[in-house]
Amino acid sequence: MANELDEMSGPVNGAGRDINVIERQLPVKVGVGSTIFEVLLWVCGILPGLIFLFMKINARAYFNKLQQMIQADASRIDNYLEQRVQILQNVAGLVNKAVDLDKDVMKAVAAYRGGIIPDEQRNAFAGQIDGAFARMFPHVEAYPDLKAHAAIADAMQQNSYLQKEITAAREKYNDSVAQWNADIFAWPTKMIVAARAGYTTRIPFTASAETKSRARETFF
Repeated sequence: MANELDEMSGPVNGAGRDINVIERQLPVKVGVGSTIFEVLLWVCGILPGLIFLFMKINARAYFNKLQQMIQADASRIDNYLEQRVQILQNVAGLVNKAVDLDKDVMKAVAAYRGGIIPDEQRNAFAGQIDGAFARMFPHVEAYPDLKAHAAIADAMQQNSYLQKEITAAREKYNDSVAQWNADIFAWPTKMIVAARAGYTTRIPFTASAETKSRARETFF
């Protein structure tokens, strides 16, 4: 039998295909069959019903624990972003005569330092910080004195390190979200508990359109 997907003979899309994260949360729903299943367990005897009841209790505790893990993963990203904000402020103070930072970006920085930003705004904020650093690099390169400044060189090195840590933290966050999205549809126990609790899928990290566009640029 031939392979259903044959990478040697195609078909192949020569133009390539871009992908996007769908911004939609899917609710968990169970039908009448799940209710009948639970009723039959009790009909078969008290023991099967009690066993399934304890399984549901454990599933609920598992989801609570997983939600806390996802929160911790998101908080880790925020911590790294806050460190990048501090670096940006320090560097901006050194190069403020050579670079005119976007006032809106600095307002966002100030707002961020006032508290943790909502999940739906985290990606947009990270993109603003990336943009601020991107606009700063050409000015630093254009001024040899600034480029040779030890504090700026150290800050840029820290920024590069933190960007790698943010990428790793986002991968960890995405892994936790993928685990959640898979588990809430694991029938019968977890799916029934998730449906009764009104849980929905979670949206993983999404790169902004600007970031995707810049990734296609020539850097060297």
